[in-house]
Amino acid sequence: MKLNRTQEEHYESSLCCTVATPPQFDHLPPDLEDSTKLVVVQVILIVAYSSIILLGVIGNSLVIYVVFKFKTLRTVTNFFIANLAVADLLVNTLCLPFTLIYTLLDEWKFGKVLCFMVPYAQGLAVNVSTVTLTVIALHRHRCIVYHLESKMSKETSFIIIGFTWMISAILASPLAIFREYETLNIFPEKSIHVCREKWPGSNRDGTVYSISMLILQYVLPLVIISCAYIRIWRKLKNHVSPGGGNDRDHRRRKTTKMLVTVVVVFAVSWLPFHAFQLASDIDYVLDMKDFKLFFTIFHVIAMCSTFANPLLYGWMNKNYRNAFITVFKCEQRLDSIHPEALVKFRTKKALEAEDIVNANASVTDTTRIHPTNV
Repeated sequence: MKLNRTQEEHYESSLCCTVATPPQFDHLPPDLEDSTKLVVVQVILIVAYSSIILLGVIGNSLVIYVVFKFKTLRTVTNFFIANLAVADLLVNTLCLPFTLIYTLLDEWKFGKVLCFMVPYAQGLAVNVSTVTLTVIALHRHRCIVYHLESKMSKETSFIIIGFTWMISAILASPLAIFREYETLNIFPEKSIHVCREKWPGSNRDGTVYSISMLILQYVLPLVIISCAYIRIWRKLKNHVSPGGGNDRDHRRRKTTKMLVTVVVVFAVSWLPFHAFQLASDIDYVLDMKDFKLFFTIFHVIAMCSTFANPLLYGWMNKNYRNAFITVFKCEQRLDSIHPEALVKFRTKKALEAEDIVNANASVTDTTRIHPTNV
């Protein structure tokens, strides 16, 4: 089954969370029907996408909830992690359901407005994920390698998060600008609605944007992140703190190990998809009979990164694990998060009142209580 460039572009536009022009297989002859039309394949795709959506929504919602619910988890790094969870949650809710339906039906069923909004929201969410991972790595690099103990304020972290969304919105804007919604007449008695990219120049403009985003969204962030964590790891490996500082360094090593694992999972999950996307952009794989099937499989693998992070937090970080357990047990007390601190937690209102009265005494309190170092 040979695809022309228009077919390939249309299908890529339909696949969510891609920054490339995803091929349309509009009503192929029966002898050339693609593999995704097989009932067995469709059942597998429904189960796969539904599982990713369910796990992603539950896991990322839980991460966001515990970060803002439990005061000891309200640190700068955790705010960035919550921002990453928000982006993954958007992928789960705004990307995968549309992708699944479009893949099964080969037709855009959601109208003109969503034709412009959904691809833009999808590209925005993926960009936020990569930019946030980069911000987390640079923040850890700043604190550990350069010993900047003057911690970043929460207000500053929120400003950085705002810039993260602004930059991501600019990078994703072509997905909404260069797009069209139209009706195609397949047969005299049959027409379908399509939503696809439409560039002002040649089709190669879409290829240029796709390759540019591959570099900006995947290659460059991974290079920056890798350099940052390599320097962090060397610093922690060679650093020996006197007295009780060793406990802090131990926590930093564990946290860094968790964050590196998150990046590795993200990179490995997206690598097959980006490699296949690049091959399709340079017309290397368009002659494949099961192009659409392979494209969809690699997309499913990439989407697995959206639910993997909460599992990694619960597995590799004691603070998140205790917070998750506290939520599942429907407990209101927070002492399970920091049992070693021997802190007697009060109700939320009493705690807020104490924060106002004893704002100036917080520095003294830190000598008795170790904050969550995540």
